[in-house]
Amino acid sequence: MLKIDEAVIVEGKYDKIKLSSIIDTVIIVTNGFGIFKDREKLELIRYYAETTGIIILTDSDNAGRKIRGYLKSAIGGGNIRNVYIPDVFGKEKRKDKPSAEGKLGVEGIDKELILEAFEKSGITASVREKPHDITKLTLYELGLSGGNDSSRMRKLLQKSLRLPECLSATALVEVLNTMMTADELAEHMVKIKEET
Repeated sequence: MLKIDEAVIVEGKYDKIKLSSIIDTVIIVTNGFGIFKDREKLELIRYYAETTGIIILTDSDNAGRKIRGYLKSAIGGGNIRNVYIPDVFGKEKRKDKPSAEGKLGVEGIDKELILEAFEKSGITASVREKPHDITKLTLYELGLSGGNDSSRMRKLLQKSLRLPECLSATALVEVLNTMMTADELAEHMVKIKEET
């Protein structure tokens, strides 16, 4: 599995499922053209572009090019890298017929071709020193979920870290794991509680 620091942006949930078995990083789904109206997700992508950097991996069809172009212009600054999958004609197993252009999307491309596309883009494995040890249980233990005041504490945490307010618990866990360890999160929460 390829461990990389940057967050990877893909079009759909099946692309994310495919990539989850190939790369170890945060994978954000645009929901196709849904990203054009999803301000919270765009803010999250901007956050990653400014911190760890992002990799845009969309399908090689016209829709994929439009989404890639939109993201590059909407994000503006930060570290944006592109990975392009080759044109492979066919249809995904779960679909009844091929796409309009007859090309396979990210979900249908072989693992080896995806890894080759990352390599061609100059993206190689990273050495991750911080463990991914923040879980939903960590959030609960720190009072960030399941308690009377957890919603307010979560908002304070997200504000202090310049994260979008409307992150799901799963998305928050993914983001926090790219930023810090569970011990560092606990220390950060102590500071937040002292300030309130």
